Amino acid sequence: MLPAHLKRYIVDQDYSRYTPVDQAVWRFIMRQLTSFLSTHAHPCYLEGLAKTGISVDRIPRIEEMSEKLSKFGWRAVPVSGFIPPAAFMELQAYGYLPIASDLRTVDHIGYTPAPDIVHEAAGHAPILIEPEYANYLRAYAQVASKAILSRQDMDQYEAIRVLSDMKENPDSTPEEIKAAEKRLAEVSAAIIEVSEAAYLGRMNWWTAEYGLIGPLDAPKIFGAGLLSSVGEAKNCLAAKVKKIPLTVDCIGYAYDITEQQPQLFVTPDFHHLYVVLEQLANRMAFRRGGVEGLEKAVKAETVNTVELESGLQISGVLKAFDREETIPVYLRFNGPSQLCVEGRELQGHGRQYHKDGFGSPVGGLVGVDAALSDLDDGALARAGIKKGAISELRFHSGVVVRGKVRQFTRHPKTNRLIVIAFDDCTVTRGTEVLFQPAWGVYDMAVGSRVISVFGGPADREHYGSTEDFVAKLIPRKPITPIESYKHELYKEVGHIRDELSGGIMKADDAASDRLERVYSKIEADFPHDWLIRLEIFELGRKLPSKSWLARVEMELGNLSEKDANVRARVDEGLSVLK
Repeated sequence: MLPAHLKRYIVDQDYSRYTPVDQAVWRFIMRQLTSFLSTHAHPCYLEGLAKTGISVDRIPRIEEMSEKLSKFGWRAVPVSGFIPPAAFMELQAYGYLPIASDLRTVDHIGYTPAPDIVHEAAGHAPILIEPEYANYLRAYAQVASKAILSRQDMDQYEAIRVLSDMKENPDSTPEEIKAAEKRLAEVSAAIIEVSEAAYLGRMNWWTAEYGLIGPLDAPKIFGAGLLSSVGEAKNCLAAKVKKIPLTVDCIGYAYDITEQQPQLFVTPDFHHLYVVLEQLANRMAFRRGGVEGLEKAVKAETVNTVELESGLQISGVLKAFDREETIPVYLRFNGPSQLCVEGRELQGHGRQYHKDGFGSPVGGLVGVDAALSDLDDGALARAGIKKGAISELRFHSGVVVRGKVRQFTRHPKTNRLIVIAFDDCTVTRGTEVLFQPAWGVYDMAVGSRVISVFGGPADREHYGSTEDFVAKLIPRKPITPIESYKHELYKEVGHIRDELSGGIMKADDAASDRLERVYSKIEADFPHDWLIRLEIFELGRKLPSKSWLARVEMELGNLSEKDANVRARVDEGLSVLK
């Protein structure tokens, strides 16, 4: 069961939105893909299509895909194009494959800048039947969900999302697209330091999206970006694309989503992906903690979580921290903050209560050898820390906390002390006043060391959204009467195909005459539509009385001569048929 904060990204697939033209687009792409990838993709590819409910002839129903994926420990959910990276990774960590429910248009049949059902379904799903890869993808998502995301990353993500939606939206003007491109260039140029999330994004790009597997001199394809684009699949195996053995150094290579890649990385097997993932995870703040992790959080300017050795987790925007050499001694959070244990918000310590920020010392007490979190009530009393009494805590760092002890909060499992609440409290370090009685109750975090720093709030559901997001489908223009007429002709061709394949109609002269009548209408009213001509040509070749097919082939040739892009598509289609 998905937590509520992730359900906001899920949309209704609304299968009725797919027109007969959409079904033809899907069919064309999948014929090219299965033809080429049957010999060039990882051996599980074709088997994976069948086992995950993906056919060549019909756009898949995501609900049916989800049922089939459940046999492999996964589910599928429809989402709308780009969703925030953290949400995407968290969905995968829960074992849900997010699938963009939109479909590219005929104009973008070779490539779309926005995620679509071809990429998400036919690209990602088939390889999930390979257990080691499926487990890796979930492990990757769990690591990536801990990555620290910077404010610049979020700006770039939003700019990419806006631009991709602009390019797919038929109502967008050239001026709007140009402005969106300019905005993306500006925010990308403003990024001066690569964040953990960006490094994880690069690893995902060079593995799950554009990964190759096997021997370096004869690799197979397993990355979804390559499995959903015949052009890129063919290009990637050419000698001009450098093949590099996959190591953690792949994160040093940036990528451009608008260009085919000059180099790709080859993993010898799926197990090696775990090895590289572990090497990257060991560099991250969620495992290293300390000053290094805190510095990443401060630079990010986003909501992150600091975990102390006591088990207490503090979530919010870490504005700054005081330190003595390599030892953090005081944490300063701005804005809404949250206190948690094991990813669950402590009662009464949500962002509404800590709405103005949170600050606390870190470290040991003068004259107390043990960690403060390890002291039981008796040891606390001997140290002069008693409930209802005025107590003074002097830290080695020079921080002094003086006030009336209001309450002790302990870890629900380990019984370690994690929070001490004070009334009438003053907190100082030297001449600096860090807290004063007029500000209310002082809740002091208890912990001597920062053992982890990771991206996002510890309890995402209770913390709430850290960014605005509205799930939406890419709008389509209202269908005009002439377009509706074209859809009916596409639908009739589809009926003929289904009736022939299902044995309802014989492949005889009557079938040929019926198909020719459809073609005559296309010939008269849609002189530039290459896709339906290709569909008719494919069916006509299986029927008698084919003399009229020469006209279809000639018109395909004429359309190809007028437009290089059409020529490429027609050549691809004819090559598969032959």
